Amino acid sequence: MTTPWGKITAKNWQGLVGGAMVTIEDAQKILDEVAESLPQELYQELNGGIILLPEAKRSREPWAKDLYILGEYNYSAGMGRYIAIYFGSFPYVFGENASRKKMAEELRETLLHEFRHHWGSLAGQDEQEKEDERQLYLHKTRYQNRARRIHKIKKR
Repeated sequence: MTTPWGKITAKNWQGLVGGAMVTIEDAQKILDEVAESLPQELYQELNGGIILLPEAKRSREPWAKDLYILGEYNYSAGMGRYIAIYFGSFPYVFGENASRKKMAEELRETLLHEFRHHWGSLAGQDEQEKEDERQLYLHKTRYQNRARRIHKIKKR
């Protein structure tokens, strides 16, 4: 994202978030605190742990280029099970005016959301995945309806 300050990256995001000086180091501390507060048994088979990545990640859906991915639960034979948090996506979603408190809440919620995927995966029934698909469908419907309204206005 290009702003009056240039392209937002994890390195230059510091100071853009409401003067709160949220850095990737701050985000790591918040994630560490959340992770330490969870019971150890919830980490069963999460052999890759929690990874905080500096980049932003956009949705792969062609109609959803305005959606950024905050976190992902991953499972593969080679890499095992791990949670990735995309620090660079947060300023795109919450903007440069988000408070430090807001960022801490959103990082916490994102991590817990990804843990719900992990727990569901272990149980063989990922209800969180179904909810994510439902939310994506609702977003797509709103996007399509908005595009229709714009098209109708242009035709007049």
